[in-house]
Amino acid sequence: MSISLESRQSGRSSLWPLWGMLTLVLLTAVAAWWFWPQLLWQSVSWQKALHQQMTGLLQQVAQQPQQAGLALVGFSLIYGILHALGPGHGKVVIATFLATHPTRLKTSLKLTLAAALVQGAVAVGLVTLMLIILRASSRQLHLSSFWLEKGSYLLVVGLGLWLCWRALRQLMRLRTGKMRIQQLRPIDHQHDEHCGCGHQHLPDNEQLMRATGWKTSLLVVLSMGLRPCSGAIMMLLFSRVIGVYGWGVIGALAMALGTALTVSVMALLVQSARALAIRLNRRATPARWQRVALHSLALAGGLLLIAGGIILWLSAQPAVSGGLRALR
Repeated sequence: MSISLESRQSGRSSLWPLWGMLTLVLLTAVAAWWFWPQLLWQSVSWQKALHQQMTGLLQQVAQQPQQAGLALVGFSLIYGILHALGPGHGKVVIATFLATHPTRLKTSLKLTLAAALVQGAVAVGLVTLMLIILRASSRQLHLSSFWLEKGSYLLVVGLGLWLCWRALRQLMRLRTGKMRIQQLRPIDHQHDEHCGCGHQHLPDNEQLMRATGWKTSLLVVLSMGLRPCSGAIMMLLFSRVIGVYGWGVIGALAMALGTALTVSVMALLVQSARALAIRLNRRATPARWQRVALHSLALAGGLLLIAGGIILWLSAQPAVSGGLRALR
């Protein structure tokens, strides 16, 4: 027989998968920051080429709506998929959140789908309000889009502050815990999520509910989706000019669906990596130290979101689709 103790030494030494994931998240953030200008420039170049093809398709729709309409929808779907592969704050938000917080797979997919649909709806609503209802100029449209973008960055900071507050509160509660004997068990004991040995191998239902409560989910979705897609704005603006606005709306929604597909795949990969790290950590890990590691990881994720939101807020500049300056 052996005694399971929540000792400081064994707790630290057995948490290497979670600490490894934290290190990987930090290294990824540093690499993204280092290569961000090159990634952004290349992304803008690709988008310019795609925008030229988009305008050509819209012109064909104006001449032959029945024949070219389906081609426009298909192109918009592919554009959304490819557009989501480039750098973007929404992917940073969802990847950081999923890597540092326990969530169900179904919940993760719901978050990515909701954020993409909100982003598409915001673009359609903004253009409809500014150009059709208020009959504002394109310059005012781009400025409105710019301030929505700034607002989304503030929400990223707010999400980071909220996650940090929750993590610090949980860490303060754990600070009052004491070392204790949990249970006598055989040396050859095999761990699993139902073994009842007192070790927390996987996040329980309560943790999953806390990580993705309605407040947190709302902040995640709005911080990702409040910024309208630049490609959708351009499509809606040009379709309005040539008189095929209905097709522009359909194309913008197809873009949102394509974005949702790509971001959902990324979310699945991130969540799978996190689940693997937790499973590697399930052998002989005291519950207390595992909770400390999980909440520390959540705190690191919140700090990354705060830093990223501030950087994005300070670096944001008014621009139209394709990276061109707004008309003055």
